[in-house]
Amino acid sequence: MNPYKNAVFQLNQIAELLDLNKEIIEQLKLPETLHKFDIKLKLDNGKIKVFRAFRSQHNSARGPYKGGIRFHPQVNESEVKALSMWMTWKCAIAGIPYGGAKGGIICDPKKLSPGELERLSRAYVRKLSPFIGPWTDIPAPDVNTNSQIMAWMADEYIKRQNAKRKMRRWGNLGANPLASFTGKPLVLGGSQGREEATGLGGVYILASLAQKLKIRKEKLKIAVQGFGNVGYHFARLAQKAGFKIVSLSDSRGGIIGKQKPENGRGRYLEVERVMRWKKKTGSVVGFPGTKTITNDQLLKTDCYVLVPAALENVITKNNAARIKAKVVLEMANGPTTPEADEVLHQRKILVIPDVLANCGGVTVSYFEWVQNLQGYYWEKAEVLAKLKKIMVRAFLDFWQNYQTLKVTPRMAAYALALERVVGAMKIRGS
Repeated sequence: MNPYKNAVFQLNQIAELLDLNKEIIEQLKLPETLHKFDIKLKLDNGKIKVFRAFRSQHNSARGPYKGGIRFHPQVNESEVKALSMWMTWKCAIAGIPYGGAKGGIICDPKKLSPGELERLSRAYVRKLSPFIGPWTDIPAPDVNTNSQIMAWMADEYIKRQNAKRKMRRWGNLGANPLASFTGKPLVLGGSQGREEATGLGGVYILASLAQKLKIRKEKLKIAVQGFGNVGYHFARLAQKAGFKIVSLSDSRGGIIGKQKPENGRGRYLEVERVMRWKKKTGSVVGFPGTKTITNDQLLKTDCYVLVPAALENVITKNNAARIKAKVVLEMANGPTTPEADEVLHQRKILVIPDVLANCGGVTVSYFEWVQNLQGYYWEKAEVLAKLKKIMVRAFLDFWQNYQTLKVTPRMAAYALALERVVGAMKIRGS
């Protein structure tokens, strides 16, 4: 269940399959730089509390580091190292010029006041400011972080750069300093379409898969575990595209449409109505006309597509044998353990791996970065059209590898990523 060990195990698997240079593979097992530090924060009550923080910068062969920052009690070194490695593969599969990174702070943001959250965010940037920047490392939102936190971080970064160079607020800093962070509010250089980008990218991947499998969208019943930003937008946009949502869940539990006695078919859920209910009550549980289930029961729901969209390691060797879906679309990072992956493959359940399925978010982050550097901003329709083009191309590249190599879908995706990353490392002489 250690995510970093899982990531290394997967890397070893594909390296052996492709007979890759062992020295390069050993380099790729470790981040190029791992920052670990403590943040001393003065709380509103005057007390000092120490928070442990991390930033893992995995590989820069294809471009600057890119990856989110998460605020969560379970953040740890193993997690950020694994996530930074997966981000390297994700950017390579999407074909965007980045390497992988990931950061986080061990904290429960729900227990912090807005003022404490802002001070913590700014303190994190003060520690990391020498190691991030438009051409070095571009952080973004992740679990429990959002556009407001990115705005605070970007502002702190600009202040630090100006203080170092003794310049005015928008002095000659070279590249636009706002390009140091993505996922920002629109008024601070954010991109149209960023909020729904990860979920929408997953819908584009699923639609491409449906075409390959020659199955009509309305025949694909979907169960989504996790109704946060990614899960909500995926479910909403999948429903809008013609797919059917039969089950949803959040941290408090899940729901499934009650059976209709006249025909025995499950009732489909209206995603927008479920979200209004969650905003009103705090959870999807109890939504009228549904049966309450656990998150574990959702994983075993009778559906065609299972979408884990929460945290890591939810599909394990203990429950993989009971999954009824024919397709697992990984919208979360690392939701399937290697042991479970093997069980699903033996059962002929098609797993579309996270490094492909959820790369829509980092793709639109790339668009935001490009727009910041140009000082020219695109309309939403243009952003989404560019996103669709990249996602469909990434899927087709992956599918060709999958059909050619005759390996698991994850190994096919990793083979594509490793070919691009290792190729860049060799050309650079790394």
